[in-house]
Amino acid sequence: MPPHMTTPPRQADVAADGGNPGSIRAPFGVSWTHRLEFTNRALDAGNTILHDVIGEENSRTGDRGLLVVVDKGVSRGNPDLLEELQGYFGAHDDLPELREIIEADGGEQCKNHGGVVESVLKGIDTNRICRKSTVLVIGGGAMLDAAGYAAATAHRGVRLIRMPSTVLSQCDSGVGVKNGINHFNKKNFLGTFAPPTAVVCDLHLLKSLDDEEWHCGLSEIVKIALLKDPKLFETIEANLDGIRNRMDDPSHGIIERSAKLHLRHITEGGDPFELTEARPLDFGHWSAHKLEQMTGFELRHGEAVAIGVALDMTYSGLVGIVDEGLVRRTLSMLEALGLPTSHAALQRTDELTEGIEEFREHLGGDLTISLVRDVGEPVDVHEIDQPKLRKAVELLLERSSG
Repeated sequence: MPPHMTTPPRQADVAADGGNPGSIRAPFGVSWTHRLEFTNRALDAGNTILHDVIGEENSRTGDRGLLVVVDKGVSRGNPDLLEELQGYFGAHDDLPELREIIEADGGEQCKNHGGVVESVLKGIDTNRICRKSTVLVIGGGAMLDAAGYAAATAHRGVRLIRMPSTVLSQCDSGVGVKNGINHFNKKNFLGTFAPPTAVVCDLHLLKSLDDEEWHCGLSEIVKIALLKDPKLFETIEANLDGIRNRMDDPSHGIIERSAKLHLRHITEGGDPFELTEARPLDFGHWSAHKLEQMTGFELRHGEAVAIGVALDMTYSGLVGIVDEGLVRRTLSMLEALGLPTSHAALQRTDELTEGIEEFREHLGGDLTISLVRDVGEPVDVHEIDQPKLRKAVELLLERSSG
């Protein structure tokens, strides 16, 4: 069980409950510091950020070791990466011993079977990676999820450092406190809440992404801007060409801003492990998860989120929650960033709407879907007008065909 960030117990809470001497309530809390670092060329020997986040307490004393898991897509795009890893830990002899580098295929498919999880668990076992040793994962969001799930379940939790390598994982998923894999053809059916020791975002890794991978990560930045930050929304809108064309300025700024907004929500939002029903960061996600499933994960997560945001915004306009002008601006923004706002799978509307109940079941309790009434003004709804939702689907399909 991950450390729960609750208030310390009061003496009265520990007393017998309701006069029954056999009943005791004793709330407790465990403190946790969520660390996020942005840097460039993290594996240069002179860059001490990775050294610092592994920490002096995790030195070679006590037979502590290090296991590195690398997404093969990252090593293909960065041919010197494995050599740089060996060189970095060789240059810092006060750090734990680098015992193995595991390369594995990333992408959503790595969450659809047990290959990555089993490889990491085997690596933890054979390399004597104890609870105070470290697993460093370098890759996209799916690899971070799968390897993180293995690390969270081995020994009931091994220290995890994430080095996200995509726009989507640096601006969103890599910053979170969740790990998961798909099962029963359902997104993240198996998973844990287990915060990483640190997240190190190396902006240099983004240079090796292809354009599709770059673009699809931008959907989560649009999402968080709509939910929390009018200034960020305006910055994106004013710099669409530069962001789409991967200019460092302003692209790096909006990626870092998005990551900080996600981090702040987790650390200051009061519900880091989603014990309540509302999950505002899942704006656009009920349909995104279903569309991924419906397309056999042909749709990348970021592409599905873009369609999900487009659908939720269009629906919100139809039911009068949000002004139609903001709906149009959002759809135009997504398209200008190279993102889809529709897909042929939307035509299977009956199957799509099954995602609403699956989303409620995943949350537990009543249905709670976050929408926005204006930029920076989220609102939760607890039911969906099915005819209006179907109309929203029709409008998006018409837009794409026109």
